[in-house]
Amino acid sequence: MTRQVFIGCAGWSVASGRPEFGEGTSVLERYATRFTAVEINSSFYRPHRPATYAKWAASVPDGFRFSVKVPKAITHTAKLRDVQTPLTEFIEQVSHLGGKLGPLLVQLPPSLRFDPHLAGDFFAALRQLTPAPVVCEPRHASWFTPEADTLLNTHQIAQVAADPAIVPQAARPSGSMDTVYYRWHGSPRRYYSAYTPEALQRLAQEIKAFEGDVWVIFDNTAAGEAVGNGLELNGYFPSNQVHKDSIY
Repeated sequence: MTRQVFIGCAGWSVASGRPEFGEGTSVLERYATRFTAVEINSSFYRPHRPATYAKWAASVPDGFRFSVKVPKAITHTAKLRDVQTPLTEFIEQVSHLGGKLGPLLVQLPPSLRFDPHLAGDFFAALRQLTPAPVVCEPRHASWFTPEADTLLNTHQIAQVAADPAIVPQAARPSGSMDTVYYRWHGSPRRYYSAYTPEALQRLAQEIKAFEGDVWVIFDNTAAGEAVGNGLELNGYFPSNQVHKDSIY
């Protein structure tokens, strides 16, 4: 299979009212005229009906992919403990994206230290439920160790490369390298700051060194900078270009 590079934003509402996007009957359809991927963050806050996921999947071209954030009820409230029922429900819901389902994003709370038994049980349970790629964004320094890296590899979980990074290791992809997943939140001001052309050029060169699929999600959406950064990075990958007036 050919390596693919998926570039997009944290949510498709960034396309609302923006002339950079083409025609469509919904904001998602307009978003999909310029990007080939999106990260669904709303799933973190509330469940979506299977029919909603199916509708979203039907609204985008065949090559488009969705990554989906695991609910905070699982990651933040329960902190990965005793979550078999909500995890099963979530996996069933997102399965209605069909072949357009990309990675599942497990973002952990900053207070959650690395516990090999807890993490191992959780990821084993998740792996029993789905073959989908899974990426994890830990936010406690204790996760960035050889022991944690080995555990993630064992369960075929990729560590997100995050910016800003809480420790230097957090900026680099780790764990399973079958899928590489960057989440760039905006720096120096998280969620607001745009990335410079030089930073995007360095990222593009780094991406080209990987053999597996690569995802880059721009989360600096608060002031709309994610759109420009995503489109600029797309320019380094001609196969990602979508005609602005094309929906399918």
